[in-house]
Amino acid sequence: MNKICIVGNLTKDPELRATEQGNAVCSFTVAVNRRYRDQDGNTPTDFIPVVVWRDLAENCAKYLAKGRKVAVSGALQIRSYTDRDGVKRWVSEIQANEVDFLTPRGESSKDEAPAKREQDAHSAPPKDDWVSEAQAADPFPWE
Repeated sequence: MNKICIVGNLTKDPELRATEQGNAVCSFTVAVNRRYRDQDGNTPTDFIPVVVWRDLAENCAKYLAKGRKVAVSGALQIRSYTDRDGVKRWVSEIQANEVDFLTPRGESSKDEAPAKREQDAHSAPPKDDWVSEAQAADPFPWE
C-alpha cells in the first residue's frame, strides 16, 4: 500500500501547466511542521512537493495561494531522470488524488493581510482548529 496524508501550508502560489495531450497539471509545495522541537527549541519543517492532475489541478490553481492551509492525500512517487549534464537526479513527490482546502472561505492567506491578522490576534484568543468550542470549555469531559 502506498498512501500518504499531510496537512500544511503552501509555500508559494501553485503553478498550473498542461501536458502535450492537454491534461492540466498543477504543482505546489506544502510546508509541514514536525511534532517535536530540536535542541534549539525550533520546530523542524518539511517542504513536500505535490503534483495534482486534471480537474483537481485546475481547482487548486484557481483557489489556492501562498500561505493557504491544505490537507493532501495521495501516493508517494519517487522517480529519476537524467539532467542536461548527464547526471541522474531523483525526485520525491506526492501524486495527490485529494486536496482539501482548509483555510476558511474569505480568510486571506498569511501574506495578503498582515495588519488584519494582527488586529484579529489582539481581539480574540487563538483557536485550535481541531478542538470544538464545547471541548475547549470542558477539557476533561469524562470526569
